[in-house]
Amino acid sequence: MATLPAVAQAQEQDRITPLHAQTITWGACTDIPAPALECGTYTAPQDWRTPGDGKTITIAVSRLKPKSGTSRGSVLTNPGGPGAPGRTLPLLYQSRAKLVDNFEIIGIDPRGTGASTNVTCANFDFQLLADPRDRSRANVGLIYDSAELQADLCQQRSGELGKVVNTEQTVRDLDLLRHLLGRDKINWIGYSGGTWMGAYYATYFPKRVDKFVLDSNAEFTTTFQDVFDEFGRGFERRFRVDFLPWVAKYDSLYHLGTTAEQVRLEYEDTRAKLAAKPIQLPDGTVVNGVLLDLFLVSAQYSKTRFPGAAETFAELSRMADGVAALTSDIRYPDAATATLYGVTCNDTRFRGGREFLARDAERLGRQYPLVGWYQMLAPCAFWDRPDLRLKTPTGKGVPPVLMVQSVRDPATPVEGAKRAHEKFANSRLLTVTDEGDHGVYGFGNPCVDDLVESFIVDGVVPARDVTCRGMPLPDPTQPTPSGRSLTGWL
Repeated sequence: MATLPAVAQAQEQDRITPLHAQTITWGACTDIPAPALECGTYTAPQDWRTPGDGKTITIAVSRLKPKSGTSRGSVLTNPGGPGAPGRTLPLLYQSRAKLVDNFEIIGIDPRGTGASTNVTCANFDFQLLADPRDRSRANVGLIYDSAELQADLCQQRSGELGKVVNTEQTVRDLDLLRHLLGRDKINWIGYSGGTWMGAYYATYFPKRVDKFVLDSNAEFTTTFQDVFDEFGRGFERRFRVDFLPWVAKYDSLYHLGTTAEQVRLEYEDTRAKLAAKPIQLPDGTVVNGVLLDLFLVSAQYSKTRFPGAAETFAELSRMADGVAALTSDIRYPDAATATLYGVTCNDTRFRGGREFLARDAERLGRQYPLVGWYQMLAPCAFWDRPDLRLKTPTGKGVPPVLMVQSVRDPATPVEGAKRAHEKFANSRLLTVTDEGDHGVYGFGNPCVDDLVESFIVDGVVPARDVTCRGMPLPDPTQPTPSGRSLTGWL
């Protein structure tokens, strides 16, 4: 077996591509709040194993230039993760005069993250779905079903790129960056997962290494599984040796216990209460036992986080005891969606199952390719619907109602409005011609506004169905007046 240096040397010599001739154009950073930095991008092969196949990705970088304008070299940086975007990391060093007066500091969003070409798991996070302390068969099944779904989503949604988001590919991206910066060698400051990356760059490109700083090291000589298996040990030790005694020392401030064990028991008690009955913070965040764990875990990274963590812990403890109860009216961020499914799936029967859905998607999708393939109510096919029988709306015995409808409403089409109008006695239909807005009254159509307000305020019922002309489409060359939106309504 060849030694690592020999392997690395051989690999280093066969990766010159046409992309080595490109130039990074530096300019103002427009997507991050960092006026002190310059930003740019460069192009890398999607897969360094086949760099000539024409498939490329974008890597986003930043630069903190020396005040003198003259740089002795480049310091590449990485905040860890692995996978954390790093373009703002150079700001950390602005006050380190000796460093920044001599080097340009480079921040990097590695492939897959930040402003570089992204991978995605469809915004799904299985860790938030179930409490891992609940070891019931159903909950354990949910946890690992969710983990499997996480893997499926990550791989499916990330496609070909997801297969080549790895350290070997990333260090080749970094060496291309070294070349584009005009450096024979680079310096490195990497934290946590950045130590893994730095160690692997040094392994693949030993002749390109100048000064590497590996801060807070992952065990880069073993597997990531081994590294992450050590989290339990490390966090528990920090929690018990540093955080809990520190909180107890300042019981006069936090009132969580005068000994580390008392504080720990208060944590366990608070966690149990939050798991049984979550509470909502003023910013809308719903806190359960899992979120309490993750919050306290994040606090262990730095002692500077201890005061804020202890204060929030104390507040959650009081809230869990009902002192500042916000448990009676929780507002979940997905409440609107959950309500939609509750109403639509419970109110009326859903016909058909999986085969019906598949056929209907084909039919509607081919007719209406923009949206027809989507089946928002597909969950209703699998809904355990209660025995609910709603009365049929006929309008009989109901005072006159005024229906307002634009002829090109996208979410609630006019055809359905007309059918409802025909079946609902004593209704009046106000049709807005040459109009497609979803929501018309109150959005600047004088005819509609006058008719509706005459109806509501003055009690004037139109003798028959009426029409108003729609409003013109906007002129993009003119200033757009501010206005409300009904985006998201059905």
